[in-house]
Amino acid sequence: MSTYAANSTASREVVAAVKEAALSASNRVLELATVIAAIPAPTNSEGVRSDAFAELFRKEGIADTVIDELGDVVARVPGLDRTRSVLVAGHLDTVFPEDTSLNIVRSNGRIHGPGIGDNSLGAAAVLAIPSILQSAGITPAVDLLLTGNVGEEGLGNLRGMRAVMEAHDDINAAIAVEGHNLGRVTHVAVGSRRLRVRVVGPGGHSWGDFGKPNAIHAAAAIIHDLSRIPVSNSPKTTLSVGTIEGGISVNTIPPSCTFVVDTRSANETSLRRLGERVDRVLSSPRHGVEVIVETLGERPAGRIDADSTIVRLAIDVLRELDVSATGDASSTDANIPISMGIPAICVGLTTGGNVHRTDEFIDTQPLGAGLVQLVALVVGIADGVANGSI
Repeated sequence: MSTYAANSTASREVVAAVKEAALSASNRVLELATVIAAIPAPTNSEGVRSDAFAELFRKEGIADTVIDELGDVVARVPGLDRTRSVLVAGHLDTVFPEDTSLNIVRSNGRIHGPGIGDNSLGAAAVLAIPSILQSAGITPAVDLLLTGNVGEEGLGNLRGMRAVMEAHDDINAAIAVEGHNLGRVTHVAVGSRRLRVRVVGPGGHSWGDFGKPNAIHAAAAIIHDLSRIPVSNSPKTTLSVGTIEGGISVNTIPPSCTFVVDTRSANETSLRRLGERVDRVLSSPRHGVEVIVETLGERPAGRIDADSTIVRLAIDVLRELDVSATGDASSTDANIPISMGIPAICVGLTTGGNVHRTDEFIDTQPLGAGLVQLVALVVGIADGVANGSI
């Protein structure tokens, strides 16, 4: 296998080097995506999909494939420099419960099905990278760590990405891959903190025990106080109570009420300050009730500068493919390396819609450009790591 010049990061050269091989792989990637999407993988229960994904890597000829104790699948592709690596990660988990009907249908230029774009397509694209590079005659400048990781969605709390990053100190850059949002270059990591708050009171009969503390009333007062906390518009910072439940019956003073608080910001300092204000509200004395707070998840905030080499390369590659590029702020697996000071972005592969719904879909035609983008980025970023520009 011939090698690609390790000091070349020019978008035009990289795109030209991988274009034919990546375009030729599009149908194979779509087939792999439908296979992956048909395997249940709820967040925190990804084991069956992890096993299948690892076996698919081995069938692709990647013998150095392991599954960690959480279920993260990591395959190492040798580069010219074995001391450094680029991580390319497509998360395996979905938002759908175990018993969801995973009916995947392809018709009229689209594939429909739960999790097909988020993130079966992303995982399938990661799986196909070695064969695309082989077809293009390219050996990456540094090792590639190709990962199908767990715990990206919801309360998974990015646990899979954390574990992979902590286990590999040779990672010098990272790409998180999502099936949707072709043209998005996420370089700002939106951090979050999620709390479950349980308010507990004595309960009783709504008539006979009237006057005893009411857990729902107390919870409502707390939520009202939370809603009055000022939040910043720049950097954007948000607070929301997303769920609330409690009570026994209409004629019972509720003994408990539980609600979940979501706070977010693109700035770690703003997120921390908001968290301090939330904590003060939740710790304030409440007559006759107990307030119990549980931290459900914390995601770090951060950013990679828009003028950094990795971001500029991503935008230039998209422009070379005549795809409109948009810098973006979001919560993705890239949050973890960004928070560790490691250059990282998240990119999408195609267009589609109805994300996190059972009628989710992806458009098949734009995937060619998305695959060329991804493989060009892998090659270009590996070269940048090798020559010190990333």
